Amino acid sequence: MTTPRTALPRIVVAAPATGQGKTTVSTGLMAALTRAGHVVSGHKVGPDYIDPGYHALACGRPGRNLDPHLVGEDRIAPLLLHGARTPTPADIAVVEGVMGLYDGRVGHDGFSSTAHVAHLTDSPVVLVVDIARSSRSIGAVVHGMATWRGAPRIAGVILNQAGSPRHAAEVASSIDLPVLGTVPRDESVSAPSRHLGLVPAAERDEAAHALDRLAERIAETVDLDAVLAVARSAPDLEVEAWDPAQEVRPSSDGRPVVAMAGGRAFTFRYAETEELLRAAGCEVVTFDPLADPALPPGTSGIYLGGGFPEVHAADLTGNESLRRELAGAVAAGVPTVAECAGLLYLCDTLDGAPMVGALPATAEMTARLTLRYPTATAAGDSLLTRAGEDVTGHEFHRTHVEPVRGDTATWTVDGTAVGFGTPTLHASYLHTHWAGHPRMAQRFADAAHAHG
Repeated sequence: MTTPRTALPRIVVAAPATGQGKTTVSTGLMAALTRAGHVVSGHKVGPDYIDPGYHALACGRPGRNLDPHLVGEDRIAPLLLHGARTPTPADIAVVEGVMGLYDGRVGHDGFSSTAHVAHLTDSPVVLVVDIARSSRSIGAVVHGMATWRGAPRIAGVILNQAGSPRHAAEVASSIDLPVLGTVPRDESVSAPSRHLGLVPAAERDEAAHALDRLAERIAETVDLDAVLAVARSAPDLEVEAWDPAQEVRPSSDGRPVVAMAGGRAFTFRYAETEELLRAAGCEVVTFDPLADPALPPGTSGIYLGGGFPEVHAADLTGNESLRRELAGAVAAGVPTVAECAGLLYLCDTLDGAPMVGALPATAEMTARLTLRYPTATAAGDSLLTRAGEDVTGHEFHRTHVEPVRGDTATWTVDGTAVGFGTPTLHASYLHTHWAGHPRMAQRFADAAHAHG
């Protein structure tokens, strides 16, 4: 069978280094193009959850991740196409890069870098460069980025943090690529940060208003028609779109309810996780651990993803009725997955504040950042895994759980057994992307069907 050719206008927004303004410009482009009447699909290179939240706000549709480490190289272009046609076909896909253009998994020659994803999706690159502390030297930086070995096609440049029109003109005269826009210094359109980066959009009441200001600024300072022309220069993609229904299947005629944590404390989960569970015959219902007094009626599975419970610990503690019900559900064997924030929430305490108490462990904030991109090996059989299976994932937190493992660990990571696993529970710091490991979604859905 011949693989179909699919036209998808698209760009990858990259930078020479982190802190150059990729998120601001990417999100601003998404918002400005959406407000100009285009249907925009927003994507993020890497495992990050926070930037896709801003992308979702800008585009009015789920933000999605493209990470070769988490899902494998062969799924990147199919996932891009899936995101660009779900829930409706998009006119353009805007992919925000990660770190510097060529920065990827350490020790793996740029694997999972922005350049890697640009090649896998055959996408033209728009380079964002902060020019606040330089002028003509920017030309050398851009030339080097565009001609370095293995370079993707850099089709244009957006100058960020320009001090004046004269400054911007001096920089532009040094660059031998099209300059698509010049964004002046403006602190009013930046997002606030805290201990793990940007504050999630779902936690910022003013986020929509800030996005309006950003969209206006980008529309004023960037040539959107030129950006669209670059996007339309991308060749057709010769791959099938990823389809969750091809990865999993229902194991019964029922529709078991999977309660998925949401709200301000639990903002981190990949859009494909819910899509896989629905394709496997589950009814996914979001609940808010900060506000809802009980689990959704008929809950047959519980998914507690990532987020910032440490920021909302007092309010989580205050919702005593839900904590009691969750503890009882876990004890009764309701299939439960808890990643990172979910792990903390199931502990006895978090920084001394009472949590659910479903795990015999305590959690505390630490000064040390844990950031790793490992391949983990299943330490034994559990709800999601079978002993010896390898899974790719990521960790990003400033907390510590003591003890680091229960009687049955979930993973061995860098030689250390970690996590808490039973036939009905899987809790650990490791974030996984189920589009790359659909058997995990299938096992969780099967357990929910059996419990229901």
